[in-house]
Amino acid sequence: MEKPTSVGFLYAMGEFDLIARYFSNIGVKRTDVSIGVGDDGAVLQVRDGYDIVVTTDTMVAGTHFFPDVDPRALGHKLVAVNVSDLAAMGAEPTWLSLAMTLPSADESWLAQFAAGLHETAEYYNCQLIGGDTTRGPLSFSMMAKGQVPRGKAITRAGAKVGDYIYVTGTLGDAALGLKLVQGQCEISKKHQGHVLQRFHYPSPRVALGQALRNTASSAMDISDGLAGDLPHILRRSAVGAYVDIQRLPMSQALKDSCTAEEAMQLALSGGEDYELLFTVPENRRGSLDVLLSPYGVPITCIGRITGAVGKLELKAGEQPYAYQHQGFQHFL
Repeated sequence: MEKPTSVGFLYAMGEFDLIARYFSNIGVKRTDVSIGVGDDGAVLQVRDGYDIVVTTDTMVAGTHFFPDVDPRALGHKLVAVNVSDLAAMGAEPTWLSLAMTLPSADESWLAQFAAGLHETAEYYNCQLIGGDTTRGPLSFSMMAKGQVPRGKAITRAGAKVGDYIYVTGTLGDAALGLKLVQGQCEISKKHQGHVLQRFHYPSPRVALGQALRNTASSAMDISDGLAGDLPHILRRSAVGAYVDIQRLPMSQALKDSCTAEEAMQLALSGGEDYELLFTVPENRRGSLDVLLSPYGVPITCIGRITGAVGKLELKAGEQPYAYQHQGFQHFL
């Protein structure tokens, strides 16, 4: 199957034919969409007493994803990474807009890509309401919109000294999946499916994010690694933090596939986990287990917020842990 990565292929159909065939019915049919795909703009009905949350992500071939990526996985991930930002703010996902630049209109590729978009948008109760299509190097920009009760959006700016720091799920699995795809490591067959699923098909914590609206003091999703993302909360909240690396949640796949030091590096700096990182005041900690137990996602307390503005201190138990965050290089 030809992939749309060569400018040598000409469009087999017009822009509007392409949109009508593959993108006119992506996601659910929401009752709050008066006019969706096919007009100069979408017309939406916004609920009284709600705020709109808007986020945008761009994915470029060769920078954010491999040119030979499974198009179905790419469609899934494009929706998931945007919805994950909404989840971090406690918002309910609602509407999606998509701008695509394609070197060609490979119909087989587009059908799989659209299928990935559709099944993921449908799962999170979103509808694609419009966008743009043009010819050029392969890239996608998606804007996701969500709704949150007025004044209830969780931001990065609310952490206070003494708050406890939590993460959902496990860390480092997606980065290990990337290393496997790049041929940089060997992983036993029993663990390959898990890490590839975490890399290609992330699961944004949407329901859990909404459950945290009245409990978390700050939150964000982990896209660039814990050590790279936590400082965003520290800067916005004008606080510091310490993290006990011995508490970082790691999957059995990660622990079995790496040395202890390699696993720690992936858990700290590996990107694309799309887990939630959030802080909770001490007087609300007692309700967390009961509040979040229905969602089946483990949460782990990994540290506390301090008054050392902007400083992230890593510890192994009571001992300082020397570590220099290198940053995650995006390929997908």
